[in-house]
Amino acid sequence: MQFGRTYEEFEVGAVYKHWPGKTVTEYDDHLFCLLTMNHHPLHMDSNYAENTTDFGKNVVVGNYIYSLLLGMSVPDVSGKAIANLEIESLRHVAPTFHGDTIYGETTVLDKTPSKSKNDRGIVYVETKGYNQDGTLVCVFRRKVMVPTETYIKERGGEQPGRPQLKEQGK
Repeated sequence: MQFGRTYEEFEVGAVYKHWPGKTVTEYDDHLFCLLTMNHHPLHMDSNYAENTTDFGKNVVVGNYIYSLLLGMSVPDVSGKAIANLEIESLRHVAPTFHGDTIYGETTVLDKTPSKSKNDRGIVYVETKGYNQDGTLVCVFRRKVMVPTETYIKERGGEQPGRPQLKEQGK
């Protein structure tokens, strides 16, 4: 299984469809809200959401959807990243509700070699998230610093931190 890409492997215009999707549960939403101390009743209080909002039900906190999409993109985009440099834009386009399934895809918009080090480059991507109906729910653009093949080779290959299995009795 591929886990990220080197600079050379990115092609401007390429689209990576992240798989599988993730069905968002009420538990997911509440846990994220509790971990981040977001206690807005739109996310946590079904009575409030049903009786006082335009949606008539709880809306999943948008930053969970962004985080979910960012995580979905790691195997295709940033699994080998040296650093995430910038989130240029983040738009929550439509609400997500408990029970919705989120899918993502990332388009490579541009890539430029590093000006200071020749063993890395900057990849500029846009990730879109949509639900089971194909409704766009979230879009963000970011810049990721990724290694070149030379960087990977000089640091021990694809999995330099992975320990080797020791045989018993040897």
